[in-house]
Amino acid sequence: MDVHASLTDVVGNTPLVRLNRVTATVPAPVHVKLEYVNPGGSVKDRIALSMVEAAEEAGELRPGGTIVEGTSGNTGVGLAMVAAQRGYRCVFAIPEKSSAEKIAVLRAYGAEVIVCPSDVPREDPAHVHSVAERVAAETPGGWLANQYDNPANPGAHYRTTGPEIWRQTDGRVTHLVSGIGTGGTITGTGEYLKEVSDGRVTVVGADPEASLYSGGDGSPYHVESIGRFRHPETVDDTWPRSYHPAVVDRFERVSDRDSLLTARRLAREEGLLVGGYCGRRRPAGGGRTGPGGLRGGAAAGFRPQLSLQGLRRRLAPRSRPRPAGRRGAHRVRPDGGGPDRGRCPVSAERPFDTDVLPSRGGPTTPRGGTVRWVAAGWDHPDALALRNRMDAELRPRYAPFDAQRAGRRPGPPTAGEIVVTWLAYEAGQPLATASLRLLTRRDGEHLYEVKRVYVHDGHRGRGLARAALDAVGASARALGVRRLSLQTGKLQPEAMGLYERQGWHRIPCYPPYDTDPFSVCYGKDL
Repeated sequence: MDVHASLTDVVGNTPLVRLNRVTATVPAPVHVKLEYVNPGGSVKDRIALSMVEAAEEAGELRPGGTIVEGTSGNTGVGLAMVAAQRGYRCVFAIPEKSSAEKIAVLRAYGAEVIVCPSDVPREDPAHVHSVAERVAAETPGGWLANQYDNPANPGAHYRTTGPEIWRQTDGRVTHLVSGIGTGGTITGTGEYLKEVSDGRVTVVGADPEASLYSGGDGSPYHVESIGRFRHPETVDDTWPRSYHPAVVDRFERVSDRDSLLTARRLAREEGLLVGGYCGRRRPAGGGRTGPGGLRGGAAAGFRPQLSLQGLRRRLAPRSRPRPAGRRGAHRVRPDGGGPDRGRCPVSAERPFDTDVLPSRGGPTTPRGGTVRWVAAGWDHPDALALRNRMDAELRPRYAPFDAQRAGRRPGPPTAGEIVVTWLAYEAGQPLATASLRLLTRRDGEHLYEVKRVYVHDGHRGRGLARAALDAVGASARALGVRRLSLQTGKLQPEAMGLYERQGWHRIPCYPPYDTDPFSVCYGKDL
């Protein structure tokens, strides 16, 4: 029978596929290695299995132990998959810029996820790697995978990925194009191919323009999981030991725009649904045909990875076209023209399409109950009580970073800025609240934003947060508002996940939130 003893037995041996339409102008065949057919969906399954097996053999990871790692997502998925198959617990520290879908996948595997701020220096105790190191040290039986410095990372590719490419191309591969994150893929695969070809294979690093690896300034860039970013306050920026710079013969620096457009072309012209970080490899591998480029009968191998997580934000076009006349529609005139902030035509009797919502039931609510939404003021005692409960719940998350946020946190809304506050009641008890605010920014512009969406902790999972957003959105539409904004915190992944699932998209933070290092801002067309 053609069966496998376990899921980890099918890691690796991924297919190599030739590109046709995207590389039509390249005078050499360009092949891609489809790492997304690994069971965890990415090339990181290889190193996850390799690192766990090496730790087990060395006695560093014992039965009942806990796998801990700082990861942008894919390595965590691979480790979580192996952990589930072998009975380990796992805890992952993940940067807040990672997609909500990645966080959801990790949790689906049973992992504990700690979301950390992205824009802090390496030495900061809130940095992803600092948090992972601390959790591993404090957890009995904890083992830190440490993919950036673990020799089992490049070792996995030296043993598997490199030999597979050599065998699949019958030894005809002349160029290897790969991105560099931890450096394990390009190091292990490149070292093997150079050895087996007597140095004939050229290794090309595809890197973001700002990445330190290829000589950039280390400033932020959009595409995840690739390149080397350096926070300006970082003191010790030691490069990963998994990366051996001598393996790379040259770099091709690729912009965010080219990466994302190429990823879209790969989906539409080749049927390959990959992430923006994989889009860097095609311009790098197919962009040069001069000396040192791809010529003749050479073949170039690189490894795209499936990215359903980034589909909504990066690869898919807008699901509906923006109607004419919407430019700047989220603003009102600074001279006070436009809708009257004190008059909301949505009343308490009819807050939106239906003002009585059937309850979904649950442990704290009898089946058949109803939830009624009522328009109130910002200072309503029930709204104030719910916001105080929200503050008490979030305070422990942010308390360790008070010094970092000192003087940079925006003040609370004033009652005069609030257009309407919605309250949800069931059997006379307040369950949820959300408000619509007309904000006057420091630069004199005005915009409407959603403020303080909160659901009582005894009534979550019933769709009340979504209903609160609907109520505020209905109020805004009744005022002729075409676009809403909102701000949340980087240490609130549950809120970030809610907004992204409801079609909100990340936007640059606007005043007064642009000075707060823990703010995340979203926008949505109504």
